[in-house]
Amino acid sequence: MSRARGCLALPVSLAIAAASALADPPRPPMARQQPFVVRSPHGDRVDEYHWLRDDDPDAKRAEIIEYLEAENAYARAMLAPGQALHDRLVAEFRARIQEDDRTVPVYDHGWWTWQRFDRGAEHPVLMRRRGGPDGPDAAAADEVVLDQPARAAGHAYYEVGATDISPDGRWLAWTEDTVGRRRHVLHVRDLASGKVLPLAIDGVLEPVVWAADSRTLFYIRQDPVTLQSGPVYRHVLGSDPAGDVKVFEEKDRTQFVHIGHSASRRFVLVEIGGFDTTETRAIPADRPALRPRMVFARRPGVRHSADHLDGRWFLRTNERALNFRLVAAPEDAPDDRSRWRTLVPGRRDAALDDFRLLHGAVAVQERVEADTRVRLVAVDGRRGLARPDLGAPAVATTLGEHRDPAVRHLRIVTTSLVEPDSTWDIDLASGERLLRKRRVVPGYDATRYRTERAWVRARDGARIPVTLAWRGDRARCGGRAPLLIEGYGAYGWSYDPHFAGTRVSLLDRGFVVAIAHVRGGAELGQRWYESGRLMRKKNSFTDFIDVTRHLARARWADPARVFASGGSAGGLLMGAVANMAGDLYRGMALHVPFVDVVTTMLDETIPLTANEWTQWGDPRNARAYRYLLSYSPYDNIAAKPYPPMLVTTGLWDSQVQYFEPAKYVARMRARRTDSNPLLFVTQMDAGHGGRPGRFEVLDEVAREQVFFLGLAGITD
Repeated sequence: MSRARGCLALPVSLAIAAASALADPPRPPMARQQPFVVRSPHGDRVDEYHWLRDDDPDAKRAEIIEYLEAENAYARAMLAPGQALHDRLVAEFRARIQEDDRTVPVYDHGWWTWQRFDRGAEHPVLMRRRGGPDGPDAAAADEVVLDQPARAAGHAYYEVGATDISPDGRWLAWTEDTVGRRRHVLHVRDLASGKVLPLAIDGVLEPVVWAADSRTLFYIRQDPVTLQSGPVYRHVLGSDPAGDVKVFEEKDRTQFVHIGHSASRRFVLVEIGGFDTTETRAIPADRPALRPRMVFARRPGVRHSADHLDGRWFLRTNERALNFRLVAAPEDAPDDRSRWRTLVPGRRDAALDDFRLLHGAVAVQERVEADTRVRLVAVDGRRGLARPDLGAPAVATTLGEHRDPAVRHLRIVTTSLVEPDSTWDIDLASGERLLRKRRVVPGYDATRYRTERAWVRARDGARIPVTLAWRGDRARCGGRAPLLIEGYGAYGWSYDPHFAGTRVSLLDRGFVVAIAHVRGGAELGQRWYESGRLMRKKNSFTDFIDVTRHLARARWADPARVFASGGSAGGLLMGAVANMAGDLYRGMALHVPFVDVVTTMLDETIPLTANEWTQWGDPRNARAYRYLLSYSPYDNIAAKPYPPMLVTTGLWDSQVQYFEPAKYVARMRARRTDSNPLLFVTQMDAGHGGRPGRFEVLDEVAREQVFFLGLAGITD
């Protein structure tokens, strides 16, 4: 692996300003202990902080709120010496945002739609204009589809889940969450009059789909306990929602349910699936009263995604292709494998990530050696298609948004840790590339920054990809730079490099930033995923540790100033690594972390538990129980020193309940033997993703950077 080329050794004060400012710090809250026995077929465990759990969806007990607020007050006091730096960072972040901005318009069946951001607004306004596949009608007027800033007014939290415009263009259906618990309300707006109908269906998931008659809506009612899935219902405008018809209900609670349009708009798709199997059913869009018919039946171990266009089905499947292949299937017998035609064969050295259907061609997104690329595949013998080639190592090239297969172009997006997003349209006839937009980042000069891909040998010989970024004239090389390593490693989701204007502030202060693409993700295909899940999950943790040690040995970093950060399943990664090798890090951030693994996976009433038995393991099985217990961060907190930690959560989080990190911090305070800072912040009006506004999130990012910069001895 090469060294950080182009770096200079610049003087940076190593005096830890926070040390003197916090010479007499406030005392942290100490949660009371109240033993509770967690029962299991394979052994009971005592949880002394179980009392912090409250499942009430609308309010929490006063003693819990009091404790969380005490932790928030303690964190504010500990971070107070860095308030000036915090404010400066927020100002820097905001200065890199083009406040009056708009997204590139997308063609959608007779309309071009886009999002408009007004100066000072947290949320965008959804806009549209009439037009054809070649472009918007210059004589047509811009129309407001959904004014999110107006809808958000008066709400501490506001987020739109999904939107869908009826085929006749008159009605907008959308779902919105005003709590942060992923519990949405379905609304409908008459785009002709601008009025919102009195219809308001509470307790639904994000997706909503119109039938061809522009009167019938399909939606998913949440399971009132697990929240993550539920039955599909059909609603007809003007009718009482109490009489809505249940269209489909999946009895297996380990499976998720999703609904959507086919590319042809001929079908409403009902997709059922988990981490090991998938099923697709379809409702004719012009006959919405029919029951969903089976298109592709589930088979054990077989996963797929299906779509329909031009009288045939297209299927991305891992059947006889670990890294997936793309096949075309006849409309009259889609599940007849003897009539399948392979368009993209499965390969060992490349993974098929995604696809989009266009008339006469299929755009596919592939992954080779941790990098994504996009190419066009001919259908029906068509020749001369454009072959996009805008990628490079450590640059993510992905499929852009396509809503109508009649478009004349293929849209792709490129980005990296140091290059702002660029949106390209590739003309399907000529192959000409048109740069539609490069994200404007005021004051940012990309030529000052560097990125590259490195490879690290894991302890078992596996090659771990690592993406690095630094500022060429600021990073202190030769083993003197502070280093932040991020990771995730779960669900087969790849942690691809992307540009974030907030990251620039760290790079400008001499940090090197790295993403460790550990096993459990799919950066190197499905084998990379399979080798980091279930009974191989510990590979994710040891990969991260091995990357950390290697980068320090290779002089990418000052070994005394290495930091780590991860969220959700990445928070599990951080918690396990802290137990296994916490001495490698000067500080760690655990955001909405999944840390109480065994207790959560034993409890089917907790959202996601049953769905994720095939991801982590089912602790009702003795072998899985012992393995989960061996790495669960909460269960393995020991009486030993730990690095300084910043732990965050959202009170209304439905993916990782707030009480997991709350209990983790309480037990960590009682057991650790050091006096390092341990800060716990609960957002009292947000959920798993934090506050969704484009400026609201800046405060959260600044908090983490102040924490790390202070520990690194960098006051500015």
